[in-house]
Amino acid sequence: MKKNILILLTILLCVSNFKIVAQTKTTQKTDQLEVCIFSKHLQFLDGKALGEKVAEMGFDGIDLTVRKGGHVEPATVKTDLPKAVAEIKKGGSKVIMIATTIESVHNKVDVDVLTAASECGIKYYRPAWFKYPSGKSLPESIEMYAQQIKELSLLNKKLGLVGCYQNHAGNLVGGSYWEVYDILKLADHQYFGTQYDIRHATVEGANSWVNGFELLRPQIKTIVVKDYKWGKVDGKWQLINVPIGEGMVDFKKFFHLLKTYHINVPVSLHCEYDLGGAEKGNRQITVDPQVVFEAMKKDLIKIRELWKES
Repeated sequence: MKKNILILLTILLCVSNFKIVAQTKTTQKTDQLEVCIFSKHLQFLDGKALGEKVAEMGFDGIDLTVRKGGHVEPATVKTDLPKAVAEIKKGGSKVIMIATTIESVHNKVDVDVLTAASECGIKYYRPAWFKYPSGKSLPESIEMYAQQIKELSLLNKKLGLVGCYQNHAGNLVGGSYWEVYDILKLADHQYFGTQYDIRHATVEGANSWVNGFELLRPQIKTIVVKDYKWGKVDGKWQLINVPIGEGMVDFKKFFHLLKTYHINVPVSLHCEYDLGGAEKGNRQITVDPQVVFEAMKKDLIKIRELWKES
């Protein structure tokens, strides 16, 4: 009898230890952010060299530009995207998401881009930013784009993709979170959501960005991180892009909210401060490439520090 009890206790202890180990591994995995670098800032590199440098800097992958003037041209996406993905993989990295100018399932090139992405095993994409057309009221335009996104979400479902509309400061559709919320209302939310940009949310929302976050958080599929501050340039107040942690974005609060709601989705780092033209996507830059690489690594380290501190 005592022997049977001892065996039972031993089994229970082993099961308990197994659960602890499994939970620890899960916690370690979900406690880390998967951070990509936006390839717009590395368009002076291609293929294997791009993959090698991104891996060397410590990024988890790449947010690849698949648009006119980007790393892959939409017109040649069928051949060039698989080639780019393969070369990047040879370099030691991977393509996690793509930035596109996709607008409609009725555009053949847009469908080609989505099909190629699916065949390459890429899950996430950012579409174009919609413009308010003349002759239509804002509510009419919102309804029109909501229908377009619904159709894209249905195609995404067939292809196993997730579309992510980025909230973006300015006068395009999605400057405010309510616009994004409305254009997503008809979509299958499993296959189309938002790419939440905390920099643009702070620019447009100031202190109310938290409300926008609460509104959109169930639909956050990917995230963009970058920073900014206000400053005077030639006597006029302007937005000035700065490295992560040097501006007005409250990353600690933002990351705390992400952790509170267990939101851990792929992140794209954008470096839009002065980097000799790399910030604009130039293929010829005016600084030593090492300056760009060091800036990116510094931002990545800061992101990981802020995530841990939050």
